[in-house]
Amino acid sequence: MMDDALLADLVTELPTMVRLQRLVQTLHHHFHCGAAVLLRLEGDSLRPLAAVGLAREALGRRFVVAQHPRLAAIMARREPTWFEPQSPLPDPYDGLIDEQVGEALAVHDCMGVSLHVEGECWGALTLDALQAGTFDMDARRDLQRYTLIIEAAIRMTRLEQENRSLRLARSGVLETELVGGEGEIIGQSAPIRALLRELEVVADSELPVLLLGETGVGKELFARWLHLHSRRRRKPLVHVNCAALPESLAESELFGHARGAFSGATTDRPGRFEAANGGTLFLDEVGELPLSVQAKLLRALQNGEIQRLGADAPRQVDVRIIAATNRNLRDSVRDGHFRADLYHRLSVYPAPIPPLRERGDDILILAGHFLELNRARLALRSVRLSPAAERALRAYAWPGNVRELEHVISRAALRLLSRGASRSDILTLEPELLDLDASAGGISNPVAAPVPLDEAAAHGLEEVGLREQVEACQRQAITRALRAADENWAQAARQLGLDASNLHKLARRLGIK
Repeated sequence: MMDDALLADLVTELPTMVRLQRLVQTLHHHFHCGAAVLLRLEGDSLRPLAAVGLAREALGRRFVVAQHPRLAAIMARREPTWFEPQSPLPDPYDGLIDEQVGEALAVHDCMGVSLHVEGECWGALTLDALQAGTFDMDARRDLQRYTLIIEAAIRMTRLEQENRSLRLARSGVLETELVGGEGEIIGQSAPIRALLRELEVVADSELPVLLLGETGVGKELFARWLHLHSRRRRKPLVHVNCAALPESLAESELFGHARGAFSGATTDRPGRFEAANGGTLFLDEVGELPLSVQAKLLRALQNGEIQRLGADAPRQVDVRIIAATNRNLRDSVRDGHFRADLYHRLSVYPAPIPPLRERGDDILILAGHFLELNRARLALRSVRLSPAAERALRAYAWPGNVRELEHVISRAALRLLSRGASRSDILTLEPELLDLDASAGGISNPVAAPVPLDEAAAHGLEEVGLREQVEACQRQAITRALRAADENWAQAARQLGLDASNLHKLARRLGIK
């Protein structure tokens, strides 16, 4: 049956992530796993691409192979590797298995295999079973046999991507595979996927892009992503923080100066435009540029010409501009603080970046990414979020967006250690450690605190429908029951008069779990 399912998927054209997720689900069912994970090798790290049985936050983690002995052992061999149930080697998924969130994988079965495509190491498959003895000799032989089919599925996915890229290239559209490391955008929410689809098309054009968004949404990261997915990716990306440029030095910094242009100018000096020649110039916080410099920036955008301060002749430059701001530049134009002609030049393609509060489960995936960074930085065995902490993160408004989330996770990990937690234990972050200031950030999710229908109408919220109100009440009831049951799902189900499995399904649908 498993062979039939895998072979059927091989001959069916499927989206990349659908094919890989179905592959992992089939393996999870066949091997009776607690968790099955397909990981892609990116530099020195393994990134989960598809997983069944892991906490949602695990998809944001990047497992540095050298820091995880089991993964290192798997990657060192071409054949499948099996670990004794009593193996002393720490498991990278300690505290992350969905059925035992926050608990150590003490005695369990674990095996994995490195995956190779066209002679190169592509990644790995790992299988963890909570019951010791699950992976007997037959299971290990099965993994050896199925490795070839798994690699064929990955190869098929790669071929489909290449064919799709060729078709798009003929139509003038660039498609590139998202890779980890520099320029990686972490998240799978619908707003982020939609934004990346747009940026993927505009990246290969020469159009200026204006990145819009609140402080901390990652505008610099999106600028880097655009550059790396453009035809200029082999040329420099030069970052200019316009807010940090003193007005007296802004012109010299951007366009350079000639010797003797002012006191202390003892040599000719190129500016940021010349440094970015052939590549991309990222003007961060462009709304902060003084008006005196805006006119010269407009000339550079219109004619591709710059003139060093104190020089007689202009110079030609070939630069693609990406600008970013958290200001409303239309208002700045209206108030006379920003040139209208420059605004229209920069905003040929405006790209609003969604705030973190609109990105759903991306909050947990990003939290997992920052948890893994802190685990490595602080030499911890494992650190993860409690279910209550996950709900608190989802409900918070995140006025500081991704940057604030990173700082919250880092502070919480340090605070836990300062209270005497052992680095050799599985550490769990509770809501009080996160120290989310509800008065400053607020609860952003409107369904976290249900609004009565009559009150909604009184406040002009007629668009809040019956379904939203029902779901809001369900969330509130489940949250209260979990709090009263000290996060015990079985006990909460009894309080609510539900079957435990139905409660889990409802919680997943409502975004609580």
